[in-house]
Amino acid sequence: MLLSKNCEYGLRAMLYLGSLQKAREEGGEGTDASDAGDDAPSPPGEYVSISTISDDLDIGLSLLTNVLQELNAAGLLTSKRGRGGGVALTRPPKDTNLYDIIVALEGPELFEQCILGLPGCGDAEPCPIHEHWTRERDRLKATLQGTTLAEVPDVRLTPFLKNAAEEEKGG
Repeated sequence: MLLSKNCEYGLRAMLYLGSLQKAREEGGEGTDASDAGDDAPSPPGEYVSISTISDDLDIGLSLLTNVLQELNAAGLLTSKRGRGGGVALTRPPKDTNLYDIIVALEGPELFEQCILGLPGCGDAEPCPIHEHWTRERDRLKATLQGTTLAEVPDVRLTPFLKNAAEEEKGG
């Protein structure tokens, strides 16, 4: 795969948070801003503890914490310490695209450099697969920029989301 494990984990965690937030919004929970006044900005998504995400997605807590810190530094997440703390999306799922997540964790090189890693590869001196990779790289970039967290229903996350919803109701 072209993406690192950290990036895969970051994408999974962001999809998880996006799915939780989308489910809350569709259920009408956590969207009442009447206490804050009409001009107040919408709060970020509800905070989810990192240990909950770690358990539900079966990702090591220490590794996940580091990945989420990178996403926080990139402005895609916000975090809160203490009771009721955790991480939350800074934007609605419909406004967070997969490209931004990947670039936050991997940097833009995937979308700019030679896939063979050859120095100097470019339009003036292309490598053997330059033309093909450039075309596919540009398509991949456009797809990821045009795909938001709200548009990616990951069926593998469904059991985790059901467990989280049941815990919220029962606990």
